[in-house]
Amino acid sequence: MNVRSLGFRTDLALLERAGSAIEDCGDHLVVRSPSNPTFYWGNFLLIDHVPAADRVDAWLERFVAALPAARHRSLGFDAPQATAADLAAFADRGLDVDVATVMTATSVHPPAHPNSEAAYRTLASDGDWCQSVELTLACNDEYEPLGHRTFVERRAASNRVLVEAGDGAWFGAFLDGTLVSQMGLVMAGPSLARFQLVETHPDVRGRGLAGTLVHHVSRYGFDTLGAETLVMVADPEYLAIRLYRSVGFSDSESQLQAERKPAADRAA
Repeated sequence: MNVRSLGFRTDLALLERAGSAIEDCGDHLVVRSPSNPTFYWGNFLLIDHVPAADRVDAWLERFVAALPAARHRSLGFDAPQATAADLAAFADRGLDVDVATVMTATSVHPPAHPNSEAAYRTLASDGDWCQSVELTLACNDEYEPLGHRTFVERRAASNRVLVEAGDGAWFGAFLDGTLVSQMGLVMAGPSLARFQLVETHPDVRGRGLAGTLVHHVSRYGFDTLGAETLVMVADPEYLAIRLYRSVGFSDSESQLQAERKPAADRAA
C-alpha cells in the first residue's frame, strides 16, 4: 500500500523505528505494537480510502480479526482531502471521529515573544525521562491514573529507544531544574523530520515556552538532522495551532481517524 498522507507516512516511520510491526494487506495496513498494547494509535488499521457507509461493519470486523486482543477500535484513513462529514457512518456506529491538521515548515523564525527564563536542552538522564512521564501525566490528568501511567511509561521508553538509536532527540524547557515543556523531533524519511508529543504544563502556559522550544527544536532539525521539511500534526481547534503558524508552519493536509475507546476509558 502506497501511503499518500504525510501525517500517516511519518507516523508509520516512527512507529516502525520504535519496534512496531506493519503488515501490508493491499487495501489497508495493520499496525501492531506488542510492547504497548494499550497504545491505540500503535495498534490500528490504516485504510487506503474512506469506506462507504455499508462497509463500516465489515471494516470493524477486519479490525477484530487482525487485532483480536484489542479492546479498542482504531481506524485511520489515507484520504488527505476528506472531511469529518465523510466519516459520518463511523460516528453513527459510536466511534469518535477526529480530523487533525498536518502542518509543514521548510524554514522557521523566532516567536514574537520568546521566553528567556527557561533552559532549553535535550533529555538525557534517567531523571529527565522520569520528568517526561510526569509532565505527560500532568498534561492529561483526566485519564484513569494506573492504566494511563503504564501506557505513558511504555511510550516514553519507545521514545527513548528512538533517541538513543540516533534518529532524533527529545527536548525540554526547564525552569529551576523542572521540566515544564517538552517535544521530540525524529527523522521520518528522506529529508523529513516529525515532531512528537508537544506538551506544556498547564501551570506555565501562555509564557512563550512552547513557541521558543518549537523554534529551538526546528533549528536542530534543519541544522543537525539535515531535514528539509518538518512535519507537525495539530488539533485544529486547539490554541497551540496558532503558535505553530507563528514560527513558520503552514497547513498542508488533513489526517482522519475514527476511534472507539474501551468502556472504562470512555467513562474516565
